[in-house]
Amino acid sequence: MANRQDTANTAEDNRYNGWTNYETWAVALWIDNDYGSHTYWRQEAARHVKDSPKCQMVRDGLWTTNEAARFSLADQLKEETTDAAPDMEPSVYSDLLRAAFDSVNWSEVAQNLLDDLKE
Repeated sequence: MANRQDTANTAEDNRYNGWTNYETWAVALWIDNDYGSHTYWRQEAARHVKDSPKCQMVRDGLWTTNEAARFSLADQLKEETTDAAPDMEPSVYSDLLRAAFDSVNWSEVAQNLLDDLKE
């Protein structure tokens, strides 16, 4: 039987190298350290910035253009990354992989790419 710690965890306890958590750091690291991936996602980030003024939420005054770019880029990051995951039969491994992807702060990864454009 697995042991469980009875201590309260705070969000700060789970931070990893300045990122929300290990899973977010790992996704950002792989994007940044693969030239093709980094180039692709920088181009996509630039496209989202360019398209953000056309977003309905921006036109309705609910989001800023930066929020529209970040949220739409985050959605694309999540979709493309999770779609590229290997197909696995139901198992502890597939459950853990799904849980890891669910733990990624896609908005943080997207904001990092958008900030990279500014530099």
